[in-house]
Amino acid sequence: MSGGQYLNSITENASRLGMRLQESFSEHTRDLTIARGASAAYLDTSDDKSKNIRKQLDSNSDREKLDAMKRLVALISKGRNVSEYFAQVVKNVASQNLEIRKLVYIYLLRYAEQEPDLALLSINTFQKDLTDSNPLIRAMALRVLSGIKVPMIGSIVVLAIKKCAADISPYVRKAAALAIPKCYELDSSHLPALIGIISTLLRDRSPLSIGSVAVAFEAVCPTRLDILHQQYRRLCKILVDVDEWGQVDLLNLLLRYARTMLPRPLVREDGVEELDTDVKLLLTSAEPVLQSRNPAVVLAAARVIYYAAPPSYLSKIVNPLLRLLTTSKEVERVVLVYLLAISKTTPSLFAPFYPRFLVRTDDMRQVKKDKIRLLLNVLNIDNYSAILRELIDYADDVEDSIVSEAIGALGKCARIIPEATQQCLTALITLIRSPHDAVVSSAVMVLKYLVQVQLSVAAPTGGSTSQSPLSIISHLARRIDDIKHAQARACVLWLVGQYAQSDEPTAGPEGIASWAPNVLRKIAKTFGQEASLVKLQIITLAAKLLVLCPVDRTLGLLTRYVFSLARYDLNYDVRDRAKMLSSLLAGVSPSGLANGEEPEERGGVVLRREQVRLVLFEGKSGIVDDEPSHLDDATAMLGSLGLVTGKPVPIDGVLPDWLENGVESSLRDSEDDALPQPVAPTALSSAQQQYRGKSMTPVVLTPTGTSRPNSRNESTSARGPWTDLDKFYEDAGDEDEDEDEEEESDESQESEEESEEDGNSEGDHPDPVASHQEVLNSSASDEEDSKEENEDEDSHLLDSGGWQTQTPP
Repeated sequence: MSGGQYLNSITENASRLGMRLQESFSEHTRDLTIARGASAAYLDTSDDKSKNIRKQLDSNSDREKLDAMKRLVALISKGRNVSEYFAQVVKNVASQNLEIRKLVYIYLLRYAEQEPDLALLSINTFQKDLTDSNPLIRAMALRVLSGIKVPMIGSIVVLAIKKCAADISPYVRKAAALAIPKCYELDSSHLPALIGIISTLLRDRSPLSIGSVAVAFEAVCPTRLDILHQQYRRLCKILVDVDEWGQVDLLNLLLRYARTMLPRPLVREDGVEELDTDVKLLLTSAEPVLQSRNPAVVLAAARVIYYAAPPSYLSKIVNPLLRLLTTSKEVERVVLVYLLAISKTTPSLFAPFYPRFLVRTDDMRQVKKDKIRLLLNVLNIDNYSAILRELIDYADDVEDSIVSEAIGALGKCARIIPEATQQCLTALITLIRSPHDAVVSSAVMVLKYLVQVQLSVAAPTGGSTSQSPLSIISHLARRIDDIKHAQARACVLWLVGQYAQSDEPTAGPEGIASWAPNVLRKIAKTFGQEASLVKLQIITLAAKLLVLCPVDRTLGLLTRYVFSLARYDLNYDVRDRAKMLSSLLAGVSPSGLANGEEPEERGGVVLRREQVRLVLFEGKSGIVDDEPSHLDDATAMLGSLGLVTGKPVPIDGVLPDWLENGVESSLRDSEDDALPQPVAPTALSSAQQQYRGKSMTPVVLTPTGTSRPNSRNESTSARGPWTDLDKFYEDAGDEDEDEDEEEESDESQESEEESEEDGNSEGDHPDPVASHQEVLNSSASDEEDSKEENEDEDSHLLDSGGWQTQTPP
């Protein structure tokens, strides 16, 4: 072979080796997400890739099948209909690869309802998987079996749930509990059997599954609270060990049981609280849960304490709820609603923490509103000055709704704290000069409310002349041209007409303030451009001024002009108001100034001036508070969506009222009540360790008045309890030494006895093999007898109650 051929052969072999290495590396790293966005390749929906899916599903390679299933699940996530591959997918339901089986289960849950005949082909596989040695496979099989929405397999699903409810794995029992609502939705005729399964699962000792059992109970038989009688106390004790989301459902279930079956907590006249022991057990069990890291669990525990505890317990929920305010924006939104509802009944709980409720710039709109309302709830004589300064600052917010809420809160501050009235009036008069219409309009409406309050009391709050109610109205009347908001203009006109009467001599008409006719003159010029709300108040103002001074000719001409425009207005409310007031004023202006026509004879009753004045001024002079009342609704329960959205809660979502005396307490007695209560773990003796290996209950046992089976236990009990771990190990070392010494002494004693026997029977020579076998048999029988004696002694001590709990020193 020439040198050139040899070189070509080496080059060809090297090229083949490189290609083989590249293929092998690509094959082994196919599932690794080394490349950026490798998982996005499964979202490729090209026709070439889709055509290979059927071939990959029929392949013998698990890698090809896994790739095909990933592509199908990706197509499902994009909304594509891939039911055409159902037959090929069902063939892989019994795959040994767990990843393939998971994806096959996801596919079957999506399309089993569309292909019920083909889905039934996999039922046998699922039933076989229910006996698999892997609890994960058993749980997955039940989950998919209960998720197939084919009514004809309802009986099979019930049997599968019943079988898994008795499974040794708590994970499988949890899957059985979650399958119960699916089966009930599929076929409600299996309700009696499902209730029986729920009753069995309620006796489960595992905290892992009990939360899911509460979910199944609420979905299938929420009114069968009698099933919980004997399980109530155990469920309260196990609450702290349940998983987080299971705690939420279990807390809600126990609260409903307490409100339905337990007596109401009472507070006597002397302040002593009467609390049932079972209610106290629930509150004691819910208190540690307040420290959970899950906000939903904390809110559920706070709901239990709020609705089931006497007033002395409410202080325990303050700090846990305040802690949640810094968790996230979404959690803060819900927690603020809880605080709003609780602070309405007990504002003193949260009053010291008002700085935690101050509005931040980056808060959401609804969060800002809730914080302003919460500040009003916790307002008191000690913190009103600081809160007022905050509310005045919030009036500069960029959102008009927040500005209106903050200015409205100023008026409510004056109502809650009368000492703050003058400070609120000063702030509102300052806000009227703002160039923003939203600020001015909100300030005017609040001023209207405050003026009504001050003028309605017998002795108005003292203050400077510039801040008296009439001076405020005159100030608003002079600024009527600067107020553009329709509702604010209507408020000013109402105030001018309602309080225009004056006993002081003025330059205007007799009995009317000097600024009142000028307001009517200005507003009459723009009557045609005003909103309908403002037009109604213009007509009312003209009628009131005419009643106060019917003899003034200028006022009569202004009134005639306004009523003439109103008679031909496009809005029928304005026209009707003008006709009504025109007829009402028939007896006040006999010259016909009110209706612009010559006087004519009228039939019916004609009211005198005093009667018309009573109708116009006293008809609607009440103070109206427009505060939203959805939080005051009795159906807005803590934990309901209606509390957050402001919508009414359905009647079935309302907690039941307490029973005065509750049901008989003996109904809740069970075998668990007779067991000793768990105590803090301490160092255990050897006998106690042996007993603890047999029993999982964390109870420390010591003997009382009964002899121990051996000297070792007697020496251990004589030493008494240990104070720390070092002394425990020292005593354990001493025990080992004592055992060694006892064994040595026993061996020496046996050797001496053997030598004596040999000396006494020198002429007798037994068979050594037989004698050795006899010794072994006798020692084995002695050990069995000793073991049986020890077991009998332990059982006798347990049966006779000879064990008692040892408290740590």
